[in-house]
Formats: sequence, structure tokens, C-alpha cells
Amino acid sequence: MKQESRLKALRKQKRLTQVAVQMETGIEQTLLSKYERGERVPPTETLMVLAQFYGTSMDYLMGLTDDMRPYPRKHRKP
Repeated sequence: MKQESRLKALRKQKRLTQVAVQMETGIEQTLLSKYERGERVPPTETLMVLAQFYGTSMDYLMGLTDDMRPYPRKHRKP
């Protein structure tokens, strides 16, 4: 499965519109559309936000693994 189709599939799995994802993540809807269609590659910071939002890993979003499970998160000290 390609990167853009994974982003779209995850969004549809959560029954969200691109506008709803924009409201939750702060990523512009026009950019989300381009990422889903493969017209642009999301920068690292955006991939981090999307991976956290969808509960998966950046590797899964980029098509480097088929394992949807996120990696264990580091505990940050306040």
C-alpha cells in the first residue's frame, strides 16, 4: 500500500473528513489532500503529528512496514 493511500485509509477508517483532521492536527486541508494523493511528501514534523494522531508509526505511514502498531513512546520529564 502506498503512503498516500495509507493516509487516506487511516482517515476513512476513523470516519473523518480532511477538514476534521485539520481541526485536530493543525495541518492545512489542502496539504492533507496533496499528501493523500502523493503530490507532496510530508515533512518529518508533519509525519510525527499524523503518526501520533492516527496511533501508528512514521514507518507505517511511509510504507516501510506493514505493522500498524506505534513504537513505544519515550517518557519525557517535565
